[in-house]
Amino acid sequence: MSHRTTPNGPNPNPNPNPGPGPSPSLGPSPSPSPSPGPSPSPSPQRVSPPSKHQLALMIWLCVFPTLAILNLALGDWLKAMPAIPRTFVLSTVAVPIVIYGLMPHLHRLRVRLLARSAGSAA
Repeated sequence: MSHRTTPNGPNPNPNPNPGPGPSPSLGPSPSPSPSPGPSPSPSPQRVSPPSKHQLALMIWLCVFPTLAILNLALGDWLKAMPAIPRTFVLSTVAVPIVIYGLMPHLHRLRVRLLARSAGSAA
């Protein structure tokens, strides 16, 4: 029995056809049956992703207040630090707050505003 070599050493999986899907010995998978209920209502019209300019404004609307609050809250502690470590600390705290905390809310707000304006225009 020969093993294929990977960058991390020999491949412990002797299966020559690795990949998603059922094993050939299991037979064909059952086909999904249609649901017996009423057909779902049409999905709301999708909103296109923000343009570069809209995204820049959205990021600024999140980053500026986050950095202002962090500077006010941590200012005394940060004052004693040199510029590079101070910037590292601020960005390490601010980026997750902006990306995971604020931007999703701002994206949802944008979708609601665009849907409302599209609804009033129709």
